[in-house]
Amino acid sequence: MFSFDTFIAAFLPLFVALNIPGVLPLYIGMTESLEAKMRRALLLRAMTVAVVVALLMLFAGEVIFRTLGISVHDLRVGGGLILLVLSITDLVFGDMKKRRGGNGSAADLDLDTDDAHELAVVPLGIPLIIGPAAITTILVTQGQFGIVLTLGSILVNMALVYLAFAVGPRLLARFGSGFSKAVAKIASLFLAAIAVAMIRSGIVGMLSQMGL
Repeated sequence: MFSFDTFIAAFLPLFVALNIPGVLPLYIGMTESLEAKMRRALLLRAMTVAVVVALLMLFAGEVIFRTLGISVHDLRVGGGLILLVLSITDLVFGDMKKRRGGNGSAADLDLDTDDAHELAVVPLGIPLIIGPAAITTILVTQGQFGIVLTLGSILVNMALVYLAFAVGPRLLARFGSGFSKAVAKIASLFLAAIAVAMIRSGIVGMLSQMGL
């Protein structure tokens, strides 16, 4: 039976897994030099991707994993490798791109190009917004509370993510461009650390499944 308490019980695990306070600086760092219009367009695409993936995991996650013969641990390693490459590229080659006439960020992308679509999908939509932790939580919550409560939890959490991501850059802009660029570099460093943590967690999970 639906109650506010049961909804909160279904809502909180996903809220924690999404880790909005932890992901927000990464999002701001990746989009700090974008114009407001471009940032809104990319955010809308990223949120669309995140919601679609979340709903797909809700209704067909177990079937997909079983059909492909993969586990959440595999997803952690794969997602971690992608984030690691992206963070290293920004940290090491970002300044080189600036000296060659670009700023090394998504601001150089045209929203009509494939690159812009890819930025919204990876890494913004997945695995930053919907990552292995969120996917696992959705599967567990669905089994514990059912589809209706889990669906409500997903929709409310996605609305909170969108609100935080829409307001965050505006607040940061008040501190000036120098502060924004510093946040971008720090965010790239933390993104690398998160990537390593994801890879480590995936490998440990695989070894645990093998009884090692």
